[in-house]
Amino acid sequence: MATTVRRAIATIVVAQLLGTSLWFSANAAFGDLARAWALTVADLGALTTAVQLGFIAGTLVFALSGLADRYRASRVFAVSALVGAAANAAFAFHAAGLAEACGWRFVTGFALAGVYPLGMKLVVSWEPERSGEALAWLVGMLTLGTALPHAVRAAGAEWPWGAVAGASSLLALLAGAAVLALGDGPHLPSPGAATRRSWRATLGVARIPAFRASALGYFGHMWELYAMWTIVPLLAVPVLQGLGLESARALAALSFAIIAVGAAGCVAGGIASRRWGSARVAAVALSGSALAGAIYPLVAGVPAAALVLLVAWGIVVVADSPQFSALSAKAAPREIVGSALAIQNSIGFGISIASIALATAWVAPLGAWVAWILVPGPLFGLAGLLPLLRGPVARD
Repeated sequence: MATTVRRAIATIVVAQLLGTSLWFSANAAFGDLARAWALTVADLGALTTAVQLGFIAGTLVFALSGLADRYRASRVFAVSALVGAAANAAFAFHAAGLAEACGWRFVTGFALAGVYPLGMKLVVSWEPERSGEALAWLVGMLTLGTALPHAVRAAGAEWPWGAVAGASSLLALLAGAAVLALGDGPHLPSPGAATRRSWRATLGVARIPAFRASALGYFGHMWELYAMWTIVPLLAVPVLQGLGLESARALAALSFAIIAVGAAGCVAGGIASRRWGSARVAAVALSGSALAGAIYPLVAGVPAAALVLLVAWGIVVVADSPQFSALSAKAAPREIVGSALAIQNSIGFGISIASIALATAWVAPLGAWVAWILVPGPLFGLAGLLPLLRGPVARD
């Protein structure tokens, strides 16, 4: 049985890696895309925001309709991966301008609402007792998946932008097929159990003190995370220039490394959570992330120091994410775990839209000082998480 569970978790986390490569497929190809369509840095923010808006719309539909708990999670994941792959391919090979591209990126984000939260639900369905560690692997793979298009760009530096972006569609199809073949885990209520609950019951999780504390910590974390990932290539350019290593391939490779190293932070946090608990691990990551963002502008003029700090920031900026998911999954009623996580994701990604817009709008005039726009997020998250750090918090 233990071997079966390990194989199931491995299948899900690899599928998460492949499926979530859809998220930043446009960002990795942005240099060539900008030249082809005469786009600006603000347009990069628009493409990223379109995905976030689609994800928010998708998570709201999944959560408030009960779809996240009404049907088998593996089937929802597989169908969503298929839709996301098709929308991403349409963006890569059919879109003729920014407006059309944003439309296809919105659909991609909507489909990802059936990949990321449902992936978390699938992990919990196989290993609920060690969800903090298991979800750490899952979010680690999401982090690698987010970075993966930059690796594709680095490996295929001469590829046209459509091929770089479109490669994620093939990966997402593999993800859907793998999860569909696996099926759901044994620790979930039968599909349809959630149909007896109204959308008010889903929103009612906010009245659970432990869920509320975890969600507030997550919201602060989300102010920083995706905005930081979005501007990583823009922060990396002056670092590479200072080191005399400026090239398209080097920029893609460094962007991949800064984001992908967060997977190590997730896994390390998951292991630490077994001894210290998810709340303490999340608090350490939030503190480290706030510190990195506060210090970065002060060392940005020293390329080697800036490089080291960017990598360190990449480790801690996402290390808390799986711990928030674990805390929220434990606090929510089991029969609506999928919907509760989806609504939490929806609000968190809504918050990220504002920070992405601010960061991409101000990165040009502020340079490295743009990092200070992100620092309030983890500080707010620490304040929200405080009840869970003081001791056990009631589930209801």
